[in-house]
Amino acid sequence: MSDNQPPQTVATPTSGIGGTPDARQLRAILIAVSIALMAVIASVSGLNVAQTHMAVEWGASQTTVLWIINIYTLVLAALLLPLGALGDRWGRKPMLVAGLIVFGTAGVVAGLAPSAAVMIGARVAAGVGAAMIMPITLAVITSTFPEEQRGKAIGVWTGVAGGGGILGMFLSALLVDVADWRWLFTLPVALVVVALAMTVKSVPNSREHSAHSFDIVGASLSAIAVVGLIFVLQEGPERGWTAPVSLIGLAVGGVAAVAFVAWELHRRDASLLDVRLFRRRGLAGGSLTLLVVFGVQAGIAVVLFPFFQAVLGWSGLLSTVAMMPMAVMMMATSGLAPKMAARVGARSTMTVGIALSALGLALMALFVSVDGGYLSVLAGMLAMGIGMGLSMTPSTEAITGSLPRAAQGVASALNDVTRELGTALGVAMLGALLANGYRGAIADKLDGIPRGVAETARQGVANAVEVAPSTGSHSRDLVHTAQQSFVDGWQQAMWAGVAVMGVLLVYVALRGPRDSGSAAVADGVDEAAGTRTTGAAESAAVQ
Repeated sequence: MSDNQPPQTVATPTSGIGGTPDARQLRAILIAVSIALMAVIASVSGLNVAQTHMAVEWGASQTTVLWIINIYTLVLAALLLPLGALGDRWGRKPMLVAGLIVFGTAGVVAGLAPSAAVMIGARVAAGVGAAMIMPITLAVITSTFPEEQRGKAIGVWTGVAGGGGILGMFLSALLVDVADWRWLFTLPVALVVVALAMTVKSVPNSREHSAHSFDIVGASLSAIAVVGLIFVLQEGPERGWTAPVSLIGLAVGGVAAVAFVAWELHRRDASLLDVRLFRRRGLAGGSLTLLVVFGVQAGIAVVLFPFFQAVLGWSGLLSTVAMMPMAVMMMATSGLAPKMAARVGARSTMTVGIALSALGLALMALFVSVDGGYLSVLAGMLAMGIGMGLSMTPSTEAITGSLPRAAQGVASALNDVTRELGTALGVAMLGALLANGYRGAIADKLDGIPRGVAETARQGVANAVEVAPSTGSHSRDLVHTAQQSFVDGWQQAMWAGVAVMGVLLVYVALRGPRDSGSAAVADGVDEAAGTRTTGAAESAAVQ
C-alpha cells in the first residue's frame, strides 16, 4: 500500500473482541445484512401483485397506483449516494439500525394505510429507509470481511440482490392469494425485525473520520440527476417520450448530471465521488456490466409476465413460480462466481457470464411460440440466470475494489444506483420495444373486428384477451392473433437485448477489469493515468 494513503483497519465485532471476526461471527454478519437486503429488494417488486386490489379499494387511478409503486424506487435511487456517504462518516452500524427502524415503521403504516395518499407517504418513508440500508449492507461486507473471504460474501450479497426481487414477488403473490393484499407487507416487516435483532447483536461498527465537510452540493446534484433520469424512464412509456413533463424531467436530470460531474472535478479531495476513478477499468467495466445486466433482467420480467398470464393463461402466482428457475440459477452461480474468478480471472468470468446471458436471450427469441408454452422459454431463462449470476459478482467486486476502504459506503451506493438506473432503463426500453412490436404485428390483422374492439386490442395482449368474448365468432381468432402478435413483439425485444449484450461482451472482453490488477486497485493505482489516488477520508476508525 502506498505511503500517502490513510491507514486502513478491519472492523471488529461490537462485542469488543479484538482482531478479525472469526468464521461464526462473519457468518452471522453475512446473514444479518442479507436479510436486511432481502427486505429492501422484496419491496421493490412485491407491490406489483396488488395493483388491482389498491385501485378497487381506494378508487385510485392507474397513474396513482403506479406512483405508489414507483415512488419507492425513485426515492431509494435518489438518496443512495448521499446516505451511503453519510454512513461512512456517521458509522455504518448506526445508519443500518436507523434505516431498518424507518423502513419497518413505514411498512407497518403502509399495511394499515386508509387511503392512497397515506400509502404514498409510507412508500416515500420506506424509500428513505431503504436508501439507508442498501449501501450499508455491502459496505459492511467490504469493510469487515478479510480479503480471502470477501469475494464469497459479495457473491451471496449479489445473489440476494439479483434473485431476491423474484423471490419477494412470489412470496407476496402467495400472501395475496391466500390472505389479503395488505398482508404482503408482513414479509418485509418480518425480515426487518429479524435483521434488526441480528444487526444489534452481530454487526460491527466502523466509520471514517475526515477533515473535510460533507459534500452537500454534490449530494444534492446527484439526487436531482437520479430523480430526473429515473422519472423519465418510469413515466415516458405512460405519458409519452415527447410529452412536456418527460422532456422537462430529461432536461433537469441531464443538466444536474453534467453539473455533478463538473462539481466533483472541481472539489477534488473532498468530493462525494471522485469521477476520475471511472478511468479505471474495474469501475467503468463493473458499472457498465451491472447497468446492462440488471436492465435486461428487469426487461425480461416485463416480457415474461404477460406471456405467462395473457398467452399461457396462468395466474399471477403461477407466473411468479415460473420465474423461479431463473432466480435460483442466478443466486447459485453468484455464489460460485468468486471461485471461478479466482481461477480464470474476473474479466474472463464476466465475459462468460455476459455471453451466456446473450445466449439465453437468443434462445428465447428463436424458440418462443404460442404452442410451445413454458418449455419454449425455459432453456433461455436458465442460461440467462447462470449468465447473470456469473457476471454480477465480479462486477460488484470491481466497483467496490476501485474505491478506498474509507469510501465503501459510496462504492456500495454507486453499485446500487447503477442497478436501479439499469432496471428503470431496461423496463422502459424492452417494454417499449415489446409494445411497438405487438402493435406493428397486429395492426393489419384486425379486419372484420368492430372498430372499438380493434382499438382496444391494439393496446396490448391482455386487453385483446379481455375484449375478445364481445366479438362472438371472432373471439378465438382474435385471441390467437393477439397472442401471436405478442410473440412477434417479444422476438423483436429479445433480439435488441442480444445486440446490447453483444456490444457489452466486446467491451468487457477488451476493456474489462484486469484479471491481475486487484492488488493495484487496492493500492490506489489509477490504471488509466498511472497516478496514485487517495481516499477522501484521512483515517478509518473502528468503533
